[in-house]
Amino acid sequence: MNESGRQIATIKAQRDVAEIQVQTLGNFQVWREGELVSPKEWGRDKTLQLFQFLVTSRHRRGLHKEQIIDRLWGDVDGKAGDQQFKVALHGINKVLEPNRKSRTEARFIIRQGLTYQLDLAEMWIDVDAIEKYIAIGNQQLHSLPWLARQAYFEAISLQDGIYLPNRLYEDWSSEERERLQVLSLGAYITLGELLIKENPMESIRLAQQALLIDSTWEDAYRLEMQAYLQKGNRPMAIKSYQQCQKVLNEEFGIEPLPETKKLLQFIKAI
Repeated sequence: MNESGRQIATIKAQRDVAEIQVQTLGNFQVWREGELVSPKEWGRDKTLQLFQFLVTSRHRRGLHKEQIIDRLWGDVDGKAGDQQFKVALHGINKVLEPNRKSRTEARFIIRQGLTYQLDLAEMWIDVDAIEKYIAIGNQQLHSLPWLARQAYFEAISLQDGIYLPNRLYEDWSSEERERLQVLSLGAYITLGELLIKENPMESIRLAQQALLIDSTWEDAYRLEMQAYLQKGNRPMAIKSYQQCQKVLNEEFGIEPLPETKKLLQFIKAI
């Protein structure tokens, strides 16, 4: 097994051994030492909101408490915001470490002065695993395509829906949601392209899964067209183009890209 293969195995193993497991996609859930944390344990919604914000900001350097309060509860005054933060932080620590002794340092939230961030050492988060798998896939795409396929399969197997669906209208979650969506769409399309010769039906399925995420994703229409062509089904390939043209016109008032039109002409010319 080469280094990338070992990395895939390690990522999979980390999920089982991590003390805290976090699912952010489709349905937000947290497991503590293998036990699912019940919604009641979070108590106030602000406790859950703070934890989700820290998850979203997990790769940034420690954020100042005032920054966090302003992003989450900018409409409250200083003392009220400070109190809300204190209560919410206490609630997070109680959920993650229910048996922690008083006056001992929290294990999963790093505090340096007035800055805070998650300690990810003993924490598995689905979107981090997806990013690692995709990075391996991208790295091995041309040298070891079979290993790239495995990595992309692992990534999309964790794709259960949109990021933090209970925070759709929070500004602080939108950037991460959009970033992860683009990342996942790329994985669907790249995997579909890798499979198109040996399994065009799977490529069609992957294209359609991508279109469920974003019905305007033109790369998915091209993949679908190419896969139908590989199957020898020219009418369905042309129909895919027509659907692409319709959706882009309805959503944005634009035509498909020259690349997509060129593919259509190639299909018609066969």
